Amino acid sequence: MATVYKSKIDWWLGAVLVIAMIASVLGALRVLPDSAWVAALIGGPGFIIPLIALLFTRYTIYEHKVIVRSGPFRWIIPISEISGITPTKDPTSSPALSLDRLRITYGKSRSLLISPRDKAGFLSKIDSLRRGAA
Repeated sequence: MATVYKSKIDWWLGAVLVIAMIASVLGALRVLPDSAWVAALIGGPGFIIPLIALLFTRYTIYEHKVIVRSGPFRWIIPISEISGITPTKDPTSSPALSLDRLRITYGKSRSLLISPRDKAGFLSKIDSLRRGAA
C-alpha cells in the first residue's frame, strides 16, 4: 500500500510562484494585446508549470521504492539503495517547495532534496521499510 506525502510549501516561495504565474500571463497579454490566443500559447506554460508544481509535488512511498513527483518530473529511489536521510536547508533547485528539507542519499553517491510536510512520518515510514528489508 502506498503512502503519499505532500510537499511543505514555504509562504514566500508560494508567493513567488503565484507572482510569476500572473506576470507570465499579463506579460504575454501586454506584448500581444490583439492576439489572446497567441498570448495564451506564450504565457500559458509560465502559468501552468508553476501551478502543477504547487499542486502536485509529492513523495509516494511504496514497499520497495520512493517515487518523487514534481510537475512533469519524476525520480524513482529504491528503498534498498538509500544510504542516509539528513535534514538540510540547502537552497539548491530540487523537487521541494520549502527550505525545510531532507537530503536522501542513495545509489552511487546520488542525492535528492525533498520537503515532505510530515517529515517525522516520512522518516518513520522509510525507517520501518529499511529495517524490514534488512
